[in-house]
Amino acid sequence: MTSAAQLSPTPNSATPNPPAGPSASTTPVNGKARPGELRARIAKALVGGAPGAQFSVTELVNMLGHSGGAIGNACETLVRRGEAVRVGFNPRMYRATATTAAAAAHATAPGPPGPACTPPAPPSTARPTPAVGPPGGRPGPVTRPNGQQYHPRALANLPDVEALRRLREAGVPVLLYGPPGTGKTSLIEAAFPDLITVAGDGDTTVGDLIGEYTQDQHGGYEFIYGPLVTAMQEGRALLLDDATLISPKVLAALYPAMDGRRQIQVKAHKGETITAAEGFYVIAGHNPGVHGAVLTEALASRFSVQIQVGSDYDLATALKINRTAVRIARNLATCQQAGEVGWAPQLRELIAFQKIADVLGAEAAFANLVGIAPLEDRDTVAEIVTKALGKPVTALSLGRQL
Repeated sequence: MTSAAQLSPTPNSATPNPPAGPSASTTPVNGKARPGELRARIAKALVGGAPGAQFSVTELVNMLGHSGGAIGNACETLVRRGEAVRVGFNPRMYRATATTAAAAAHATAPGPPGPACTPPAPPSTARPTPAVGPPGGRPGPVTRPNGQQYHPRALANLPDVEALRRLREAGVPVLLYGPPGTGKTSLIEAAFPDLITVAGDGDTTVGDLIGEYTQDQHGGYEFIYGPLVTAMQEGRALLLDDATLISPKVLAALYPAMDGRRQIQVKAHKGETITAAEGFYVIAGHNPGVHGAVLTEALASRFSVQIQVGSDYDLATALKINRTAVRIARNLATCQQAGEVGWAPQLRELIAFQKIADVLGAEAAFANLVGIAPLEDRDTVAEIVTKALGKPVTALSLGRQL
């Protein structure tokens, strides 16, 4: 049970007189919150401040007494439902929208706790909720943080977005592997709106993950936490993109956070111990064909589920990408699987193909498709494209002076 003392906010000039939490009469006698009650309490806090007031996850934790992970996840759900808006990432800040007051009303709604029901659809002006659809139904597209839509694919008889969310709830780390451009990052962004991404490479250091001292505006030094610590403290998902390009010695700093300990020690910052909040989750991406990418046994053993990701050429057709280009890509993918060629256009290249065709014409787009193939595969790609079009095609290049 949350006491009145726990609901007292910490002083903050940006959020004068934050509201107290709901009365004890709104809390079920079994000590568990009703479905959606935490969201409603957060909504009540957001509308209770000054107009335009912004609240961080930490401030809401101090006000409501729940874990950072639970608060952060509930805030992101409000954002997806159009009942709040995120106005910052470091730290995450939230403020009310025109529909937040309606969400807050549920905090004091009468009636005994009952089974969860399907929430009403958000207004048409709200950011759409990532939909996964009913069992057996066709799931709708999911809007990624950059505004682009992700079209779910099948995974273990579920939409892939839903499958990843269930694995996160169960605390099962996932490694996605496959060629660049197949949609690994897009899937992860669609599944986890609270995602923090680390772009891995051979130069990634322990400090890039955990944090390091940085000179401030006064000439002194302050320790700035890295993405790993931030994700642990706020209960967020952490993507290690191109994880297999990161040195094994650097990755070793992550492993204690992924096992039963769920803790790391920040030796550079007075030996501070960081314990992961509820909701913290690690997912990684691996491009096997990229030079220098090595999936070590130590890394592989940390990811209980490993999912191969290839291009969905049916989706490319559904997106109205040039059918001949899609057919060429399928052909090259078959040749790649047979070991006859090392490269095939993935969905990313096909989307780019259509954009080029819309601007410069299909002939230039096919020539560019040949030109972007690795040098060792270019002759084979040119031969397949030439056969598909019935006329010679070479790499896109400048012609004579006009």
